[in-house]
Amino acid sequence: MTIDLDVVVSRLKKEYKKYKQPIVSRVKEISEDPYRILISTLISLRTKDAVTEEASINLFELASSPQDMIKLKARDIEKAIYPAGFYRNKSKSIIDVSKTILEKYNGRVPCSLDDLLSLKGVGRKTANLVLSLGCNIPAICVDTHVHRISNRIGAVNTKTPEETEFALMKILKKRNWIIYNDLLVTWGQNVCKPLNPQCLNCVLIDICEYGKDKNNH
Repeated sequence: MTIDLDVVVSRLKKEYKKYKQPIVSRVKEISEDPYRILISTLISLRTKDAVTEEASINLFELASSPQDMIKLKARDIEKAIYPAGFYRNKSKSIIDVSKTILEKYNGRVPCSLDDLLSLKGVGRKTANLVLSLGCNIPAICVDTHVHRISNRIGAVNTKTPEETEFALMKILKKRNWIIYNDLLVTWGQNVCKPLNPQCLNCVLIDICEYGKDKNNH
């Protein structure tokens, strides 16, 4: 039986506000500036939310626009975002991306998937998050949580996040594309964890393939 993603979205919408929201969503609540969302997302790669949040705050106190960012030295950015994972590489990417935005896009983050993917260090996950949260364009951002949970509940049967993105585009209503990442990341961080998911506390247990199996034991 195919899981009804409308039901998944509806149930999680009622529950997820009980938990702390993902860092990039909190950045959106403070500022809908696509540039801040892009930079916070770059910092967040392979980095815990608490570290990303502090690093983003520290960096935006120094510079919150590409014009100001390129005035900083790489070591200033490194110091601001440490101990984010790969902070040295990320500082170079942040400067490089900021320069490209200024030179090629007149200082504005492009709201086009292809243009975003052309920026150094920007993959599909980051690009889709900027499109959805920064540009308000329907896009499905698939990170490890979205990939894992979508497969775990039986919505898709895919091997990679990119496969999951394209599979979800066929079965998830467009009006839910933007919020789907927020819902599943929040759920993945708090309930449907990679190891020892809290199935008995999950509102999806009766419709989730993994949960139903757990519930029967």
